[in-house]
Amino acid sequence: MNLYSETPSTALLPSGFADLLPGEAEAEARGIACVMEAFSRHGYERVRPPMLEFETSLLSGSGAALATQTFRLMDPNSHRMMALRPDMTTQIARIASVRLQDAPRPLRLSYSGSCIVIGTAGRESDRQVSQAGIELIGPDSAQADAEVIILGAKALEELGIEGVSFDLSMPGLVMGLIEGAVSEVDREGLIHALDRKDASAVAELGGPVAGMLAVMLRAAGPADRALDILAALDWPPASRAQFERLAGVVAVIRERMPALRLTIDPVDFRGWQYHTGLCVTVFSNTSREELGRGGRYLAGQEPACGLTLRPQALLKAAPRPSPRPRCYVPMELDQDSLIALHRAGFATVPALGHESDLTVEARHLRCTHVWQDGAAQPL
Repeated sequence: MNLYSETPSTALLPSGFADLLPGEAEAEARGIACVMEAFSRHGYERVRPPMLEFETSLLSGSGAALATQTFRLMDPNSHRMMALRPDMTTQIARIASVRLQDAPRPLRLSYSGSCIVIGTAGRESDRQVSQAGIELIGPDSAQADAEVIILGAKALEELGIEGVSFDLSMPGLVMGLIEGAVSEVDREGLIHALDRKDASAVAELGGPVAGMLAVMLRAAGPADRALDILAALDWPPASRAQFERLAGVVAVIRERMPALRLTIDPVDFRGWQYHTGLCVTVFSNTSREELGRGGRYLAGQEPACGLTLRPQALLKAAPRPSPRPRCYVPMELDQDSLIALHRAGFATVPALGHESDLTVEARHLRCTHVWQDGAAQPL
């Protein structure tokens, strides 16, 4: 039997893609609007890059690190290869360096939209992802890094997400240690061992810096404790600068938002393909998923720091917003009454005919109220 000759099911979607139904889509839209409003209030101006770009543009520079995650197709007009964005950060970098090259710095931009990625084994459910984020382009300082983290925390606070923590890492700390101290043959295995937190493999492959790496493994945890442990190490100059930057960011955050929970993992390398300095991952004790991630990178030739939140994960961690009450109204209801209902927070569901009993149809259409005797009456 030829399976492909059967009539395909119209309900079947590709792996990793899903419909959002009423309630889910509304909650996502409200959550994104809340986050974007928080960004706007703090001076971040919204931009909207396209879903598709030419491959040579989207995957140039730092975007090359995303090549294996990118869907491609041919433009039927130009016959050039195009790519669906797997991430919006590199597009913001392009806008900043080309379209907004003459805009004053620091440049503060925000964005939201969907991205399409090639799912890896076991993570096919992540092929369509929503993003909402900010990029601070121009300054390269602890104050700039801290601003991005603090604003992300404020946005999550407005969504009502509790137990938020920001996990900081600085891949340059490790790289500054192992470059020149560990052979090329052992370097990849050492990095893999650090990623797995395999202390015995680190001791075997770490050579002359194995002792320092072991201390860094043990330092992972609350930021203040981690910094105390790391401060006692005898850092080479390249790593010393990275450590001082990390400590400087924590100090600024402690001054401006002392209650924010910070942790440090000094040997974290996972997923930081194009980042050049401080990296951050956002968690909450109300969710097993990452809520977002970001860090320092190059936007073209300019230093930049950004944070990308994942609205789909935020919705699972945030309290579910109350649904908007729905009032069934007669088709001839006057405009002033409609405006008053909308101002009171109602969604109005109009009748399409002259019905003798509005209540029956109101219940059928899942309304919470019906217009009777000049007011919205609960059902």
